[in-house]
Amino acid sequence: MQPKNISIKDFTYELPDEKIALHPLEVRDASKLLVYKNGIVKEATFKNIHQYLPANSLLVFNNTKVIKARVLFTKPTGGIIEIFLLEPYRADYTGTLAATKKCQWKCMIGGASKWKEKELVMGYPQDPVGGLKKSYGLRVRLVEKFSDAYVVEFNWEGNISFAELLEHTGNIPLPPYIKRKVNEEDKERYQTIYAVQDGSVAAPTAGLHFTEQVFENLKTKNIQEDFVTLHVGAGTFKPVKADTMEAHEMHAEWIEVSIETIEQFIANIDHGIIAVGTTSLRTIESLYWMGIKVLLHPGLKELLIKQWEVYEELAQLENTSPKQALEALINWLKKNNLPKIFTQTQILIAPDYKFKIAKAIITNFHQPQSTLLLLVAAAVGNDWKKIYDYALENNYRFLSYGDGSLLFING
Repeated sequence: MQPKNISIKDFTYELPDEKIALHPLEVRDASKLLVYKNGIVKEATFKNIHQYLPANSLLVFNNTKVIKARVLFTKPTGGIIEIFLLEPYRADYTGTLAATKKCQWKCMIGGASKWKEKELVMGYPQDPVGGLKKSYGLRVRLVEKFSDAYVVEFNWEGNISFAELLEHTGNIPLPPYIKRKVNEEDKERYQTIYAVQDGSVAAPTAGLHFTEQVFENLKTKNIQEDFVTLHVGAGTFKPVKADTMEAHEMHAEWIEVSIETIEQFIANIDHGIIAVGTTSLRTIESLYWMGIKVLLHPGLKELLIKQWEVYEELAQLENTSPKQALEALINWLKKNNLPKIFTQTQILIAPDYKFKIAKAIITNFHQPQSTLLLLVAAAVGNDWKKIYDYALENNYRFLSYGDGSLLFING
């Protein structure tokens, strides 16, 4: 089936509220693990995941770091305006987060209809986690309005970067389905232990289960690890409202991958490459199609992967080997004197997608009628129903703070 014709209503299931994990477990790797391979479902504990992974394989992690993307302003009347940062506006993450006086972001705004003032000024708001916070004279103004977002300019005082400012004035952006206030544990637990690159407004949740002990266990089977960066946007929670996927606009996300990491992928293709999370998977697979794009258009200057082109124009070279595609990508980077990829991907992975590089995915359990569930269905076919039925019947915890799964890709 052409993914454009997919009806999202075919990818739904009943998810009771009590199955949604509102808090993380006390110990990260104590989560349950569902293992799926060749149509067979097994139950395990996450700390023992190494027992189910192929020796000498390569795990690919997303090392993005969640920023405190929810910034609250209290109006003189007592009304609350919530500004939720999505991505830097017409600028890169590194430069924007390093800015020391002002910057612009594309944002969602809660209570936008109440924002009548030219500018909002932050006083000393009550931190929902830990008391009063210094404001650094932070003020914001609306610059532009789009159909689905706003451009907001931030201005502040003091010689601190915007990243530091968010640490002082922002709040952890828990997903909308975690219906509770942010608390102290979220500061640590809604972050992977290997997070280093500031930029996400949602955690790459498959990685939340990993601990130092799990990494030590991986070494016993000579399982390697490498890191990519995909800054997870709020679009990951964007519901599919269209009758068919053709009318749904997939969110685009920024990815960053070094030449050295791409070379690691080439060296490990035959050993098995396993994505930790849907974000890592989308990044890995996007790299293949960027290589195809370069082969089709050697003089190309922009490597953005659009929503449908992997099923259309780029599909004419879909029999190209992963090694050929990745080597073409490396050659293009070197030709353009670029040490790494930094671009966006809008790739939609849905049933009938043929995986090019990844052999398995480690992931949590996703919302009904979501693009993330479509990705799972692309990996395991109709067995996604069997997997989710098993998880529901055996008390697995769902969504961001929930349990994990190891799914080997069919075909």
